[in-house]
Amino acid sequence: MKRDQTRTPLIEAIEKHRSAKPISFHVPGHKNGLLMKGDPFYQSDVTELSGLDDLHDPHEAILEAEDLLSDVYGTLKSYFLVNGSTVGNIAAVLASCSPGDPVFVQRNCHKSVMNGIKLAKAVPILIETEWNDEGTALGIRPDALKEALKAFPDVKACVLTYPTYYGFTFNIEKIIEELHKHDVTCIIDEAHGAHFTLGTPFPKSAIECGADIVIHSAHKMLPALTMGSYLHISSSRVSERKVKEYLTMLQSSSPSYPIMASLDYARSYVGTFTKGDVDQNIKVVNEFVQALEGIHPQLIVYRAHDPLKLVIQLEGRTGYFLQQLLESEGIYSELADPDYILMILPLLKKNLSFPYKEAISRIRRALGNEPIIEKITNHESNRSNSNEYFTTLALSFEDMEEKDELLVALEEAEGEISAGMVTPYPPGIPLLIPGERITSHAIERLTEYVKNQANIQGHHRLDENRVFVYR
Repeated sequence: MKRDQTRTPLIEAIEKHRSAKPISFHVPGHKNGLLMKGDPFYQSDVTELSGLDDLHDPHEAILEAEDLLSDVYGTLKSYFLVNGSTVGNIAAVLASCSPGDPVFVQRNCHKSVMNGIKLAKAVPILIETEWNDEGTALGIRPDALKEALKAFPDVKACVLTYPTYYGFTFNIEKIIEELHKHDVTCIIDEAHGAHFTLGTPFPKSAIECGADIVIHSAHKMLPALTMGSYLHISSSRVSERKVKEYLTMLQSSSPSYPIMASLDYARSYVGTFTKGDVDQNIKVVNEFVQALEGIHPQLIVYRAHDPLKLVIQLEGRTGYFLQQLLESEGIYSELADPDYILMILPLLKKNLSFPYKEAISRIRRALGNEPIIEKITNHESNRSNSNEYFTTLALSFEDMEEKDELLVALEEAEGEISAGMVTPYPPGIPLLIPGERITSHAIERLTEYVKNQANIQGHHRLDENRVFVYR
């Protein structure tokens, strides 16, 4: 029997504390917002006081809130994360691997996954991905997985990204089933799928598909504050003790109560969603898409598997051009790449609204004077040109520590071993990984990102068209 998801135990505890008009002789230093001119937001920014529980050793409101979270997602144990999905990915990897263990990784993984593997001193095996007709990566290829299992029968864990940043999914259930035949722990970075628990027409959740550990960025698709995330344990393959131990090490010892309260609210929000809410939400999304498609003859809208993700192209232009065009009218997309922009739509209940009509008016103004021009697109440039099923690092993490670095021109870096992680952000998927041989494809993609002045994080000198390699 489902528990009462209208409850928000942590929010209730904070409200009870505020209603007593407390006088603060404790951290944080804004003293219940007094030093911020009484801003009510800061009155909820409290600490581990009597009645407010402790994230690292919960027994009261936080424990009850996490139990309600576990109830919504049908897990053995669920945790609040205040350091984003990054900390969940790293803790999951550390809890599942030992030094030297092979770990399968989807090539289009988030950078935090590779950081977790490095901290675990495990050995990443990068599995090649499938691609859709629009030129965006999906999940790992089943044939690639089978070949990797033959080559690395002692693999301990596999980290998959589902859905992709762009909202596309793959047959993860079949992949998990195959991995479990070999007793491999399945860690799913489901950052963008916290709402999949609602069922059709949303894709199947990784938890329902049999994953062992699932990490959700609640703040991405649910109404939670930035950095608010969840970690779920769904099987006995995972040591709950180890996961909790690493979360205690990696998360702040002064967790944000506003973030935790927002996680409590987000859980209640999705936990009380009705079929009527879903139906109404999809109806307004369909109306928005229909209106978008009528704005300009070269504006193409691709529907992702997640109906709340729209991949949009203005034929003959780059995604960066389209993004800037829309921003001139105050329309901000999630990201741009050489071909597309990505729009993330809200998960609305029936009693809520979103300014879709105003958005259409602004987009129409932004594109009003755009001429029809020759279509010049090349989706193939997005695809990996690797014919291999999987790749390994050319240097181990230990060997990298002994090597010196050298700066080389990007156009001359093919075949060299990357000394830095280089990541266009968003989406946060590394194009270069330390210890990996640099391919012509990676150089081509990076050149394109640099030309379009994309934000690129990491250890590089791309402002000078140079990258770090190992001698």
